[in-house]
Amino acid sequence: MSLTPLLSDLRRDTGFMANVTAWQTLPAREAQTAPIPDNLHPALIDALTRRGIPHLYSHQHEAVARVLAGENIAVVTPTASGKTLCYTLPVLHQLLSDPDATALYLFPTKALAHDQLEDIGYWISDIGDSAPNTQYPISNIPFSTYDGDTPTSQRAAIRRESRLLITNPDMLHMGILPYHAGWERFFAGLQMVVIDEMHTYRGVFGSHVANVLRRLQRIAAFYGSQPRFVLTSATIANPQQLAEKLIEQPVTVIDRNGAPQGEKHIILYNPPLYDPVQGLRRSSVLESQDLAVRTLLGGLQTIVFARARMTVEVLLTYIRDRMRRLETGERGLGTAPNPQSPFPNPQSIHGYRGGYLPEERRAIEAGLRSGEVRGVVTTNALELGIDIGQLEVAILCGYPGTIASAWQQMGRAGRTADASLAILVATAGALDQYLVSQPEFFFERSPERAIINPDNLMLLVDQLRCAAFELPFVAGESFGRSPITADVLALLAESGDVGDYAGRYHWQGDAYPARQISLRSAGNDPFVIQAVDADGITRLVGEIDGESAPLLVHDGAVYIHEGQNYLVEKLDWEARVASVRAVEVDFYTQANSESETEVLAVHEERMDGGAAVGHGDLRVTTTVSDYRRVRRYTHENLGVFPLDYPPHVLETTGYWLEVTPAAQEVLMLADQWRDAPNDYGPNWQEQRAKVRARDGYACTQCGTPEPEGRQHDVHHLTPFRTFGYIPGHNENHQLANRLSNLKLLCQRCHRRIESGVRTRSGLDGLGYALGNLASLYLMCDRNDLGMAVVREGTADGGRRTPHSGDSPNTQYAIRNPSPRIYIFERIAAGLGFSQQLFERHAEMLAGAEEMIRGCGCRFGCPACVGPVLLNDGGDRPLLETKALALALLDVLRTGAAKEDVPRSKEVVFR
Repeated sequence: MSLTPLLSDLRRDTGFMANVTAWQTLPAREAQTAPIPDNLHPALIDALTRRGIPHLYSHQHEAVARVLAGENIAVVTPTASGKTLCYTLPVLHQLLSDPDATALYLFPTKALAHDQLEDIGYWISDIGDSAPNTQYPISNIPFSTYDGDTPTSQRAAIRRESRLLITNPDMLHMGILPYHAGWERFFAGLQMVVIDEMHTYRGVFGSHVANVLRRLQRIAAFYGSQPRFVLTSATIANPQQLAEKLIEQPVTVIDRNGAPQGEKHIILYNPPLYDPVQGLRRSSVLESQDLAVRTLLGGLQTIVFARARMTVEVLLTYIRDRMRRLETGERGLGTAPNPQSPFPNPQSIHGYRGGYLPEERRAIEAGLRSGEVRGVVTTNALELGIDIGQLEVAILCGYPGTIASAWQQMGRAGRTADASLAILVATAGALDQYLVSQPEFFFERSPERAIINPDNLMLLVDQLRCAAFELPFVAGESFGRSPITADVLALLAESGDVGDYAGRYHWQGDAYPARQISLRSAGNDPFVIQAVDADGITRLVGEIDGESAPLLVHDGAVYIHEGQNYLVEKLDWEARVASVRAVEVDFYTQANSESETEVLAVHEERMDGGAAVGHGDLRVTTTVSDYRRVRRYTHENLGVFPLDYPPHVLETTGYWLEVTPAAQEVLMLADQWRDAPNDYGPNWQEQRAKVRARDGYACTQCGTPEPEGRQHDVHHLTPFRTFGYIPGHNENHQLANRLSNLKLLCQRCHRRIESGVRTRSGLDGLGYALGNLASLYLMCDRNDLGMAVVREGTADGGRRTPHSGDSPNTQYAIRNPSPRIYIFERIAAGLGFSQQLFERHAEMLAGAEEMIRGCGCRFGCPACVGPVLLNDGGDRPLLETKALALALLDVLRTGAAKEDVPRSKEVVFR
């Protein structure tokens, strides 16, 4: 169906247009062509002619010509611009011209590799029709995939015969390089290496892959070959830097796109406000559902991107439910089918994400290409270049985290010269709201930089273990261009992993090192999800990574797979199995986690205004504490339930901002500081002691006894703030602190009970703003960073957070009483983001002030300082988070408080 009627309908819809913050139309672009290079192998020229390709796009021509001239290249052009031909032609040319030549294709996922296998098969078939033009039989170009799904019975023949090998970095790392002796023929003839989707090799994964490529080139050189490289990528800010860091050779970047493009409509859409005071908006999930149903009923094949696996399944359920109700003629749903197109079957709409079985994913991909699948709801699993046909509409349920990813997802629709539509539906979060309120940032900002650090010591030690297992090192030999090779080898010799024999370092460990090292998440074995049906038959539902398991398949979780609800009956941590059963429920579950931050080492510190700023090494311990049940559609909270799983410990790097005592004093004198320890009145310590003794020094909720070095918290059943205590003016603390209003809780239970009612302070609000803005200033994925606020200081160098009411006679001293905001890297050892934040501290604070002052809310909202709690009347906040955050920013930036910060004297503070 044509897109034009839908676009006209949207423009006439005043309700829809009221929420559109930007509608840009990218004009259609004609192709820029160039002739097929004369020196390309005749069989390939014949195959191109047979396919009706008399010329190439200009970037394809340049890519082929430069590779044939012996250069390494990186092709950086948009989705659907024909990048595959940029490496297919020179690779096949080399294989046709040299009977001993071999080539290696690396794809970040097995799905991409299997997609490419089919395309290569078509090319080999076409070339076979031109066999008389070749110097030897075409059958001498056997090709195959080689990954974890390859049957064991076929592997020996592949090692012996394959000339074009398609695999992924994980298999190269673990299943090929350690066994290079069995691949001698292949490595001796290796002439070409293709690295597709280069932009995915960032962070820890990319840093590992750069080291795997060092190992690959080291082994190739051992067998006498020096391959050329062809890399492809979506648009990123630093393609040359990334390519040259990955392969450590000069690279020519080709980024002038010659492919045609149909007219493309880009819409930024902000769901309507339903509570202007608190800045609360309609759910982006429900808005995305409405828009997807509208495009599907218009006969347009649609892809919907969601940011999380749970969101994929919830959205899929909503869309299918809505379609079924429309199909039965239910009135009042606000959407009418297009009479000119057949009504789409709700079962023609599918989910797609990690955890689905390979055969499920292949079937969905094939259905998208054939048109049988009319809609798909997916994570970024379909963001990469898998061939999924000619989609017409892309809907992004929330900003995906980077500008590069947003354009990549939008580019999945409109892969022909026809018009296409992409809609970004903003969430209520600060980052999404910042983008839709400033559209020029999205349309004009450069895409992100992809950052890797292959010489990260933790990664390099692991990769040198693997390299030493594969081939001995000679004294003075460098591992790629690493400047610390000798130091790491000495470290490995000291630990006994390698032996130093007269200047030659030989592996002498017992274990096979590559098996113990994951390129993506070390030591994080996946969990399998299995269901038992009514007949007692067990079947595999899917799998999930170890870090996500306690969040998504914990005991009592509702796990949704292709629209089917499964209740998790048991998560067996030791066996790595989640046992589930199919159920029909009207709710889903969301797990909550808690983090504790410990400073291990300080790299740099300085004073800046009213802030002490630093960066260094951190230990972040995260525990999944509980989960809640949420009713579908209404999002009503149906209860909170405790969980108890081993914590996840991450040693990384981080930046911190500490509010100095002097800055706190300035704010307190101006009555603008609400993060000082609570004053619970002169009888508080006496009452605390009585409650602890009465409750047996154990948590009244879970029974946990007080640990050594930290007293439990004493909790007010009726919040202290509601009694209106004013020091020196009344005695209301006596009523608030009566024993019947107090009970003893461990820190974990206390946090869980207060999680839904704790007021957000100025420090919390500033942390919320900085945590959201940091990824924009770093131009990195927001999932690369985490944020924590420590309001009351730390003990033992940061290991514990004491309660504000703890007695001075506790067994530890508070060594850092000043509150802090931490922004840390979510990857082991870090990659350098923290130092950049330290250097851009002043710029970050200025950006946070601009965002908070520019927000239209009164007291604070999810678009600036986070949601705030209102009083019982719903017209005033319990704490004026926005005003307090702005006052704090003034002091942090200048060291002095300003008098013009708007605030209300009517607020009842806690």
